[in-house]
Amino acid sequence: MTQATTRKRVKTRTETERPKLHKVILVNDDFTPREFVVQVLKAEFRTTEEEAYRIMITAHQRGVCMVAVFTRDIAETKATRATDAGKAAGYPLLFTTEPEE
Repeated sequence: MTQATTRKRVKTRTETERPKLHKVILVNDDFTPREFVVQVLKAEFRTTEEEAYRIMITAHQRGVCMVAVFTRDIAETKATRATDAGKAAGYPLLFTTEPEE
């Protein structure tokens, strides 16, 4: 009579770390028209008219306003495209990114 041996199978699960998030920030300036800022926010960040206006007014009153939070690559791309839209129209519109804490 032979004796059967039993082995336990060990499953390893790899956990992927969530990507770090970055904030896109609108920096206020005194030269870019409010309507243009609202237009860029609606086009690049897909905000509603009301959200875009609120973001623009907050940046106007406080100097800066967080627009949205994305992964690093997306945040940098959107900030660059929005800033470039301002430059193309001749305005000093500026969007920056910073890591979310």
